[in-house]
Amino acid sequence: MSDRALGAACALASVAMAAAARDYTAAFSYEPLGPRAFPLLLAVGLGLSGLWLMLRPTQGAGALRGVPWVPTLWCAGAILAYAALFQALGFALATALMTVPVGMAFGGSWRKALAGGAALGLVLYLLFDKVLDVVLPVGPLAAWLGGL
Repeated sequence: MSDRALGAACALASVAMAAAARDYTAAFSYEPLGPRAFPLLLAVGLGLSGLWLMLRPTQGAGALRGVPWVPTLWCAGAILAYAALFQALGFALATALMTVPVGMAFGGSWRKALAGGAALGLVLYLLFDKVLDVVLPVGPLAAWLGGL
């Protein structure tokens, strides 16, 4: 029953979020998508997740018995650190560092996780900056990323 209550709360929050984001506009066009696209996308994801929680079959009392809590907490901590360091380190570096504990939580070695994170951070930065024209913080790699 608590899943259904959480799902209903998420669905209602998504409607409120979409209503609030509907009127987001920029004084001047600085990005092709504008400021309303990301909150609306999050609202859609939150609403669909809420509906899924409300409509899925009940799992029963033992549903959380097999959850790998330590890797889950490592991932949550990595995401919190990512949010805290995003501005200071920049997108590419923060993304590369965040993927190390997440990759290790899924069974990868720290070298593979770091290599994958570096590639992910660089490729996503170039995709957002060069292709989608989305401005992201560059942090200490500004001189290096500016030349790409």
